[in-house]
Amino acid sequence: MLDLHHVHIFASDVSTTLHWWQENLDAVVSYDGDFGGARNVFMKVGKGRINVYDQPPRGDTNGAFHHVGIRVEGLDKLREKMVANGVEFRSEIREFGSWRYLMCSAPDNVLLELFEADTSQMSEDLADFFDLG
Repeated sequence: MLDLHHVHIFASDVSTTLHWWQENLDAVVSYDGDFGGARNVFMKVGKGRINVYDQPPRGDTNGAFHHVGIRVEGLDKLREKMVANGVEFRSEIREFGSWRYLMCSAPDNVLLELFEADTSQMSEDLADFFDLG
């Protein structure tokens, strides 16, 4: 078996970070404790995973990391919920035929792409890429 499993981020204020992910993206905490010598919080976000270090980000760059992509159903409704929670988006929903998206920042400037994809309107290879099994 070989599967990309999770993204691991730093949190300068772990409580704020956890609350943000739970409030806006319905994240569920699976584990909160010492793991590998530091406090780590493991969360499920749909079928995906995000791990949060209770440590501030190091330096002032994300290196080669650009954003975390999160596939959603009901992008309009999610946007409304997040705006009501005070989340600011970089633009309105951008539409590209069978694919549409929004960009926003989670705590510690973790850039998120929230996207919706209609795979029935895509080529087979592209639809296969977006299928989460």
